[in-house]
Amino acid sequence: QVLAVLHEKGKLSDDMVACVKKFVAANQFPATPAASKPIVAQCVSYEERAKQCCHPSTQHLLSLMASKKTNLCVAADFVKAEDILRVADLTGPYICMLKTHIDIVEDFSDHFITSLKDLAAKHNFFIFEDRKFADIGQTVQRQYNAGVHHISQWAHVVNCHAVSGPGVLKGLRSALTDEEKRTRACLVIAEMSPAGNLAKGSYTEEAVKMAEQEPDFVMGFICTHRLSKNPNMLHLTPGVRLEEGGDSLGQQYLTPQEVIGNRHCDVIIVGRGICQASDPAEEAKKYRQAGYSAYQQSLSL
Repeated sequence: QVLAVLHEKGKLSDDMVACVKKFVAANQFPATPAASKPIVAQCVSYEERAKQCCHPSTQHLLSLMASKKTNLCVAADFVKAEDILRVADLTGPYICMLKTHIDIVEDFSDHFITSLKDLAAKHNFFIFEDRKFADIGQTVQRQYNAGVHHISQWAHVVNCHAVSGPGVLKGLRSALTDEEKRTRACLVIAEMSPAGNLAKGSYTEEAVKMAEQEPDFVMGFICTHRLSKNPNMLHLTPGVRLEEGGDSLGQQYLTPQEVIGNRHCDVIIVGRGICQASDPAEEAKKYRQAGYSAYQQSLSL
């Protein structure tokens, strides 16, 4: 109708009207569902999903999850290297990822990193450095591959906030060698678990858009709900315990069934529930069983 009125008033030529109609006809897209509505993923096995992924790291992780029958990531947020290595060795057989906060390790050393990489190879798990990059491209580039920690040399996966825009992803990826680009990936923090956090609404929507525009580096999200139907995008959820609850600092806990079965996420991230247990290995077995059972049930729906 707008074209017809403008054409009738002599504002658009016949050629321009034809050109606009041709453009509109060639660019028809289905309506995008509102972000507030839950996104339910098609129930596809890890093996089948791996075949649909374009990033080698995502393929590898999904295949690992299938072969080890686990969707468990342990958050080893210790300040001593020996504690991280101890939990990594005890829980390694039952996890797909080990999450670190390298900037809180008081006795960081190259020997520690070598030992951690050896354990990752021994038990076949990814190392996920929870660095939460959030600066301009040039700064995060240096934070990633330089400084004391040289994170790009040993962490299979890192994460970043979306607050500084797509430059953070471009900066991180530019820090990698051609070989590292095949074995390194990033998670965009689109949602968070603490009470009162600001990562929601339009911020989450923009974070999802930003992530999906970088499929050669981004492998998914840190989130509390499924945010995308794109098979390349994994959804990792922190703040998981066998019983729902919270702590004195605002953390809110969800169960493995809620995260995997009801919210349709892919990986549960468990910290204190395992690391503060008297027997971390036995506790990791329980979480692996709970998380993987929820996944298996979702396949039968």
